[in-house]
Amino acid sequence: MGTRPTTDKVKEAVFSMIGPYFEGGVAIDLFAGTGGLGIEALSRGMDRVIFTDCERKSVEIVRENLRITGLEQQAEVYRNDAFRALKALAKRNVQADLIFLDPPYRLEIIEELLLKIGEYRLAREGAVAVAEQDASRLLPERIGSFERLRRSDYGETAIHLYAFRETKQEETGRDHP
Repeated sequence: MGTRPTTDKVKEAVFSMIGPYFEGGVAIDLFAGTGGLGIEALSRGMDRVIFTDCERKSVEIVRENLRITGLEQQAEVYRNDAFRALKALAKRNVQADLIFLDPPYRLEIIEELLLKIGEYRLAREGAVAVAEQDASRLLPERIGSFERLRRSDYGETAIHLYAFRETKQEETGRDHP
């Protein structure tokens, strides 16, 4: 079908990095594909996950997987382009504790997505963004208000963990006029 589901090995590694269980919170699963990451987050204690994907078939699969797992009541599923989805979530004042970014590797848009998430104030202080991409591509240590915590490679896949840190100028240690 053209989706590239996160392998079980990578999914297990992601959750061992971000914590095996959650005490509530909201997650956003952009480029949801089959919904595997978001559904796993729900099964580990997230209160709610918002799934988005631009492909009709992916949205149908996510809905079916939620139905099978009995987690439909804790989820919202939308068919939308990632950037439009972020804009729509901002209009609703959504703030996430966890964000999954797994775009098709060829798009190379993780930096742009993280900047928009920060600009739209979609992340709570300390929120974690999990970005999956081709291991040959490097991402900066800092992207807007996101600071990289860790990068781990699994074959051709790299997982980057970023934390949202909304720092004020006086906290940066710079002098101001």
